[in-house]
Amino acid sequence: MTNSQRTYGNRRAPLPPAESLADGVPSPRTTHKESARPAPPVRQRDAFFDNAKYLAIVLVAVGHAWGQLLDVRAVETAYRVVYTFHMPAFILISGYFSRSFDLRPKYVKRLVTGVVVPYVVFETAYSLFERHGNDRPDHGITLLDPTYHLWFLCALVVWRVTTPVWRTVRHPLAVSLVLAALGSLSPRIGDDLELQRVLQFLPFFVLGLTLRPEHFQRVRHHSVRLMSLPVLAVATAVAWWSVPRMHVGWLYHKSAAEELSAPWWSGPVMVSGTLTCSLVLTVCFFAWVPRRHMWFTALGAGTIYGYLVHGFFVKAGIYAGWFDHPALREPLGAVGLTVLAAAVITLLCTGPVRRTLRCVVEPKMAWAFVREPAEAARGHARRENTEVRTQGERVPV
Repeated sequence: MTNSQRTYGNRRAPLPPAESLADGVPSPRTTHKESARPAPPVRQRDAFFDNAKYLAIVLVAVGHAWGQLLDVRAVETAYRVVYTFHMPAFILISGYFSRSFDLRPKYVKRLVTGVVVPYVVFETAYSLFERHGNDRPDHGITLLDPTYHLWFLCALVVWRVTTPVWRTVRHPLAVSLVLAALGSLSPRIGDDLELQRVLQFLPFFVLGLTLRPEHFQRVRHHSVRLMSLPVLAVATAVAWWSVPRMHVGWLYHKSAAEELSAPWWSGPVMVSGTLTCSLVLTVCFFAWVPRRHMWFTALGAGTIYGYLVHGFFVKAGIYAGWFDHPALREPLGAVGLTVLAAAVITLLCTGPVRRTLRCVVEPKMAWAFVREPAEAARGHARRENTEVRTQGERVPV
């Protein structure tokens, strides 16, 4: 065995000439030690946002469970308080992390694999579940009318695709508020892709695009946390008062004023009022989100899994009539249901579930996309380096 590259006999073959490669790619003639460069620093996840996402997804699941017990006034009061801010908080965080989104191929790929594909897969799955689990053989599969909670994925696609617009126009938040108000005027917008919700929740996504890290530092101040307590008390009192007086549909932001049996002019007024309340309670929510690593912090990275899957449990309970049990109308029954919903959504955010469903929730799908020139050049350089190292290995004499 020799360490040199061999051709015939014991003569050494000349090494290939040096080539100019892309930045960051070692030359074939440099050794591994020489070509090694310090690895870029690993970007740490912010525990605050992972905690916020986990707590918000727990509230989503609990809210969906409470939604089956709205004949109990105390439950509906808590339901209205939660529904005022839990999705706005989620949407604001989504906007904040979409600030760098543009229509470059790498972002489009992430949008397709991380939002569009999961929507298609789970929309189909929920439609089949409705057909067979609820004994509705005539229930069809349509991708234009999102099932249950999947509207958020449709909205996220629209919001992210329009992100360059909101990053370009002057006064984007004001424009989004006008669109939200206009969206409440006419029922003709229809249910396709839940455009009513897309428009009426748009201001929170745009607000997230305009925020900076220091804004979140301010809401986490101790004084904000203290002020949030009386605000929450007032919100609870108002929610209790509103149960027989205000249609809960105003909090869903999925209908025009006429569809809620209200005059057309009340749409912009109610949308403006409910969005203001949502913003105040969202600030209160962020004020109480822990800033340090907690036992549930790691689960914040898997909230999309819990969001997509937990609906099967809620719908199964509806189909089987579990929510009709009289015990759930008792205080202990409602508390038990709350704990169960929080436990189920927590389990759905864990590693085993994420590993099992990653193929449909976060698929790679490299086969579906054209390789970018820079990526192709890096792959070509890696292949050349591999060939040179292979040729330089010891060979039998």
